[in-house]
Amino acid sequence: MTLDRFYPIFDSSDWLRRLLPLGVKLVQLRVKNLGEDATRREIRTAKVLCRDAGCQLIVNDYWQLAIEEGCDFVHLGQEDLDSADLGAIRRAGMRLGISTHDDAELERALACDPDYVALGPVYPTLLKKMKWAPQGLEKIGEWKRRVGDLPLVAIGGLTVERAAGVRAAGADIASVVTDITLSADPEARTRAWIAATRPTPIVRASL
Repeated sequence: MTLDRFYPIFDSSDWLRRLLPLGVKLVQLRVKNLGEDATRREIRTAKVLCRDAGCQLIVNDYWQLAIEEGCDFVHLGQEDLDSADLGAIRRAGMRLGISTHDDAELERALACDPDYVALGPVYPTLLKKMKWAPQGLEKIGEWKRRVGDLPLVAIGGLTVERAAGVRAAGADIASVVTDITLSADPEARTRAWIAATRPTPIVRASL
């Protein structure tokens, strides 16, 4: 399994409709505070948009709806793990990403045999109040040594300007929220992220 190095998270399919055409190839739909019917509609819409754009969709939290709607990837936080049926998720053929913030959570996540592990917050974050202090770049290196070949996602306070440092510290994937959604020009910021996280093509001179 290969995942793109740029992993934005959006709370609405409207963001996907707006930004997927720019070349986003990995995205999480993190819907909050909607009823079941509205959440289902969001997942259905996101699935179609991602299919048409050749983008991998990861559904946050709502694993039951993701299974029912035929999605193939779900992300769970530590609280979500308390009630999630991991057996049902695996029987449905779904892949799984898990959030971690400390040693105990990492051990718990690895015991679930995930398809990636996320570490955060790397830097102070504007998205929500966190009970964990910023992890910093050194923690990324430690986590990567512990997870080995498993993809490591860095999240929390990431900006385009910090992308290279996060990658050099050991993160395989950079996940971003507010650096795009609070930007004065989300399209330009998305393009900058894509440029910062994808290899520069090799241009061969004509013979």
